[in-house]
Amino acid sequence: MKAAAYGLEQFPGWEVPEISFLGRSNVGKSSLINKLIGRKNLARTSSTPGKTRGLYFYLLNGKICFVDLPGYGYAKVSKKERQRWAPIIEEYLETRSNLYGCIHLIDSRHEPTQDDMLMAEWLRVHSIARVTVGTKADKLSRGALARQIQVIRARLGLFEEELLVPFSARTGSGRDQLWKAIGGLLPH
Repeated sequence: MKAAAYGLEQFPGWEVPEISFLGRSNVGKSSLINKLIGRKNLARTSSTPGKTRGLYFYLLNGKICFVDLPGYGYAKVSKKERQRWAPIIEEYLETRSNLYGCIHLIDSRHEPTQDDMLMAEWLRVHSIARVTVGTKADKLSRGALARQIQVIRARLGLFEEELLVPFSARTGSGRDQLWKAIGGLLPH
């Protein structure tokens, strides 16, 4: 089951744990969600960044809900549109009682952007549990990926015990590790 929300009043009333997915536009949020749950087109993907215009809620087996948040940092989305999303996203992250954590996606091919670093700090300041994921890991050699993981960890100020999972939506590499990390965010 899925639902879309373009305003606070449209958030579904499902009483299940929620995990949100956030990151820059075109970082691969929808592709990651699809690969994680083994469905090709549950979360809509697009080659055009900035297409996610609302919060998309995916209820999985009536037990957990994944929430795909609009991407940040895409310049071609109007400033007015970004200003409209920001309070909805912040309200969701700050007040949603059944939000158990966030999956913060970073493109592993590049250094984290200023927006990525601000988001990591915002989540830290608001004490929101998170797992960081380096997407598009299949696009790098093993050595280059290892170096990039260290760069991402340093730029985001991640502590040694904080997870950073390399992930490939194309090959599925990192899928089991990410499911285990999500399990660690959920109530036991």
